[in-house]
Amino acid sequence: MQIDIFNGDADGICALVQLRLAQPAQSRLVTGVKRDIQLLKDLIVQKNDSVTVLDISLKKNHLALDIILRQGVTVFYVDHHESGDIPQHPNLKTIINTAANTCTSLLVDQYLGGKYRAWAVTAAFGDNLIDSAEQAAQSLSLSDYQLQQLKNLGIYINYNGYGNCISDLHFAPDALYRELVPYSSPFDFIVDNQIIYEQLLTGYKDDMSHARNIKPEYQTATVSVYILPDAFWARRISGVFGNQLANESPTRAHAVLSYNSQGGYQVSVRAPIANKVGADELCSSFATGGGRKGAAGVNHLPLAELPIFIAAFAKKYT
Repeated sequence: MQIDIFNGDADGICALVQLRLAQPAQSRLVTGVKRDIQLLKDLIVQKNDSVTVLDISLKKNHLALDIILRQGVTVFYVDHHESGDIPQHPNLKTIINTAANTCTSLLVDQYLGGKYRAWAVTAAFGDNLIDSAEQAAQSLSLSDYQLQQLKNLGIYINYNGYGNCISDLHFAPDALYRELVPYSSPFDFIVDNQIIYEQLLTGYKDDMSHARNIKPEYQTATVSVYILPDAFWARRISGVFGNQLANESPTRAHAVLSYNSQGGYQVSVRAPIANKVGADELCSSFATGGGRKGAAGVNHLPLAELPIFIAAFAKKYT
């Protein structure tokens, strides 16, 4: 059996779209909301199964990966998050690059020789890697309008991945993947599947309109902390709102907090675009945190730990 495991954001989805366009396979899909990253945990496999893992931290799945490899499974692992020590095993092939200017879809694009590059550009825009997306798009000779189309689509797909649970989302990530994968080009999807595209666009615009009046809970010259209300729309925009703030103030670090189902906060951190470092280290210092250098998060921050987080956040970027 082929099992495809992927993060539910734009990067994970578009990485798998590229791979399955290039290497079609009937596969079992394993995914979840963007923050659901321990996807190898409790995975049931059999000897000689083939597993592809995209855009989830190897470090967070190290133990489960070891168990799977011992069961005689072949694993292809592509990611740009914290990896920790990468296991050495004949059945494991990895493409791991934690540089702040890349993402899993760009790594898959390199692996495939740029065959479906427009999807990689879409994902990079979704991950707010604007310079990297524009650089990758140069070989496609796109108009400014076409480039903006890919940027918008990447943002909308990424926006759809945020929430505490699948019911918070407009589309389950596996369902959205199935809507995208028939199209060799994102432009074909936009034209041919307007119902899905319009739902993403409308949802994004409606939810983001609520954020216009949100004021920072804490702000200095170097950091801002925003706390969103306990609402579906707030959980859905926690990541893209952070990206927007980062783009508007590129020398400031931003943290966007929304309420989770555990009675605490879910935290999205964006390092300054002018200096994309430290977000992974900051968030990993909390029990349920992790991510990458430029963007990271904490799945559950107890309410009482908010002052501790703000102090650590301010210290990190002072």
